[in-house]
Amino acid sequence: MKLAERMAYFDSSGIRKVFDLASKMRNPINLSIGQPDFEVPEAVKRAAVEAIESNKNGYALTQGMPVLREKLQAAVDAEYGHGDRRVFVTSGTSGGLVLALLALVDPGDEVIVFDPCFVMYPSLVKLAGGVCVWVDTYPDFHVDLDRLRAAITPRTKVILFNSPGNPTGVVATDTEIREVARLAAERGIALVSDEIYRAFCYDVPFVSPATFNAETLVIDGFSKTYGVTGWRVGFAHGTQAVIDAMQKMQQYTFVCAPQPAQWACAAAMDVDMSAYIADYRRKRDRLLAGIGDLYEVVTPGGAFYAFPKVPWGTAGEFVAEAVRRELLIIPGDIFSARDTHFRISYAASDATIDRGVDVLRALCRA
Repeated sequence: MKLAERMAYFDSSGIRKVFDLASKMRNPINLSIGQPDFEVPEAVKRAAVEAIESNKNGYALTQGMPVLREKLQAAVDAEYGHGDRRVFVTSGTSGGLVLALLALVDPGDEVIVFDPCFVMYPSLVKLAGGVCVWVDTYPDFHVDLDRLRAAITPRTKVILFNSPGNPTGVVATDTEIREVARLAAERGIALVSDEIYRAFCYDVPFVSPATFNAETLVIDGFSKTYGVTGWRVGFAHGTQAVIDAMQKMQQYTFVCAPQPAQWACAAAMDVDMSAYIADYRRKRDRLLAGIGDLYEVVTPGGAFYAFPKVPWGTAGEFVAEAVRRELLIIPGDIFSARDTHFRISYAASDATIDRGVDVLRALCRA
């Protein structure tokens, strides 16, 4: 049996390979996976159980159950006040990204992706038949507007934007966000903003490019903020035409997001997560205090990642040695054309972070 040619674009995720490796180790120091280590809030768990026990287990509406969709719409309307901004519920944030690119990108269209980036972006662009155009953000992982302008061609269809960023944790400045939004509007380019980490901003308030460009398509979700990564509930909001197209595509792909989880996520919107977020800021500071004197690392302003530069060798070589010492981290070439950095996830217990710091300090001197 011959596989489709598109399968040549995909390899098993390097992150998943580390995840599998962790399952086989007796006592790994796991600073690899971007999964919150806190428990799902009790009120959210109860809402999920109540939904299941009250038989809310069938197919959900493709656009999302009113209990969640209408609540999201009210929140989006209050934040942006755009006359043409509609919400629908997706099967996870990754599902929302799939639908966005399938709805926007034709074969041969160019999609601008900032390097480094979330591991799925280039594969999803190729799935849609698009061509990735990389814009380098090293060494500080901020958008250089001159580099961005130089990357735009008549075939540019989409700019993929992510702040706070994965894998760097960097939060774009207000000026960067405003100028990227303005440039996309001026050139008639679709701007897709991945905002899954918006709650995790530690030093400055979160700002969306949709504030400056009303046609920005926002992809967001519940998994990171509430620790429900396995529930697969995301949402998108943008112009009616784009949302309608994405909803049509969802009918023939994911069908819907899980119904019980939608009821629970509606309840989650009333839960104050500020204490959880403050704890992650403290974890960030704990990690940086442990390695900042030995490693070249840009202070992450959000998410729960840091992206230090390796002190010797390639990132692949450095991470291989870390794994031999039972420290699980992710080599930078998973996210980037460069093999010079590695990703740490500090979504972990303090004890795990401290164990990881000990290994990293020893590795720096190796």
